[in-house]
Amino acid sequence: MLRRPGYRRALVFCAVIGIPVSLAAFWFLVLLHELQNLLWVDWPHHLGWTDPPWWWPLPPALVSGVVVALVVIRFPGRGGHIPAAGLHPGGATKAALPGVMLAALASLPLGAALGPEAPMIALGGALALVFRDLARAPATEASTSLLGAAGSAAAISAIFGNPLIAAVLLMEVAGVGGPQLFAVMLPALLASGIGAIVFTGFGHWTGLQTGSLSIGLPAPPMLDTGDVVWSVLMAVVIGAVIHWVIVGGRIVAGFVAAHPLRNTVLCALAAAGCAALYAVVTGRSPAEVSLSGQTTLTQLAADPHAWPVGSLVAVLVFKALAYALCLGSLRGGPVFPSLFLGGALGVLLSPLPGLGVVPGMAAGMAAASAAALRLPVSCVVLVVLMVGNSETVPVIVLAAVVAFVVTELLPQGPGIPAFTAGSRRGPRPASSRP
Repeated sequence: MLRRPGYRRALVFCAVIGIPVSLAAFWFLVLLHELQNLLWVDWPHHLGWTDPPWWWPLPPALVSGVVVALVVIRFPGRGGHIPAAGLHPGGATKAALPGVMLAALASLPLGAALGPEAPMIALGGALALVFRDLARAPATEASTSLLGAAGSAAAISAIFGNPLIAAVLLMEVAGVGGPQLFAVMLPALLASGIGAIVFTGFGHWTGLQTGSLSIGLPAPPMLDTGDVVWSVLMAVVIGAVIHWVIVGGRIVAGFVAAHPLRNTVLCALAAAGCAALYAVVTGRSPAEVSLSGQTTLTQLAADPHAWPVGSLVAVLVFKALAYALCLGSLRGGPVFPSLFLGGALGVLLSPLPGLGVVPGMAAGMAAASAAALRLPVSCVVLVVLMVGNSETVPVIVLAAVVAFVVTELLPQGPGIPAFTAGSRRGPRPASSRP
């Protein structure tokens, strides 16, 4: 393939368009971050509050619901795909891009419990096609698919700060290899995870050395039997819980499709109500339930013991409800809220005998993201790089595989509704994958 002049030209073109696409993704993420800080940090501080008051999420949610509903009804592309459907490859068309960006701006900074990855995939894919047309390159089906994937990968790498995650994620999302990918990768992941546990444990027990690629960084605590056993059991529970949250999002999507304007506003207000109730019950910031959870996850990882058990239980309940409501009504991606829910569950369960906080969080994040995305390889890579702890890799692999299998074996629930403006059609039949 590399000997073909057309493919070599495509590689060069992908390298070139990666520059403007990455810049566009960077500035869009900066805009989202600045708007979020302005609304949830700066304005409350200027008005004399340390944290936003309990009612703070409600007015932005009203604006968010109205704007997203109008984008869905009036704009080409309906503001992007419904988050409860998971991640889609290829991004949006050029005509749909304005609506996708407007819906993301109306959702993410205003309190939607969603992440920016789905709009970024759409942004990268659509911009790649824009630059192709500006360069008057041939618009074939193959070039559209190739450039869309390349543009999406360039944009998604800006979110995670790592091109490896973007490449693996887009490979799995696009279904490279089809069903054979999962048929081969699941046993390989499972065997490699168990092999790592056996190899590490046997070396620890015997005291013998086989050589190492370590460069001398301080070693984290060694995994023990409790970490492994509890991580697998946690993955079963977390996989089932997150699966039913996603199913709830699909049910919400069907409810919204029946009356897009009214029901989108109702769901956005209900998600904001979850954040308000959380703030009333715990006395903590409603932003811990609203928004994607990326910042809150960082705070949780930095000081997990600062969270009382009651607050952890409350944030899990209210965040899961808000997540399901936003999955079916607003626009964004499913990654970061699932990572937060899994990490919080791992911290909550970490007092179990033999389970540490770090393995608990790592396994929880892997299980929750694998259940939400159905992309076990991508979730393993993502969580490993986020945790930055090589000792937890075996439990991350096992948790992701177990949660994925559990999720696939459970009833899949309703499909995503085939909505068009003015349509009142019900949801499509459920498929085996979101």
